[in-house]
Amino acid sequence: MADTTWRKSSYSGGANSDCVEVALTGANTLIRDSKNPSGPRLNLPAPAWRGLLAKTIAPAIST
Repeated sequence: MADTTWRKSSYSGGANSDCVEVALTGANTLIRDSKNPSGPRLNLPAPAWRGLLAKTIAPAIST
């Protein structure tokens, strides 16, 4: 996965802030801790990733 492109939200703080990074790899989304890029990762199938976004982003948008 050396060629995987990782991204983090533009709303996350500077280089020393706690945040997660995501990478889209076809049918799955990888999630990792930005402070520990070689550490454990979550590997979510696309439906699970969409569900997570729906539960976390939709409430913030509606307020």
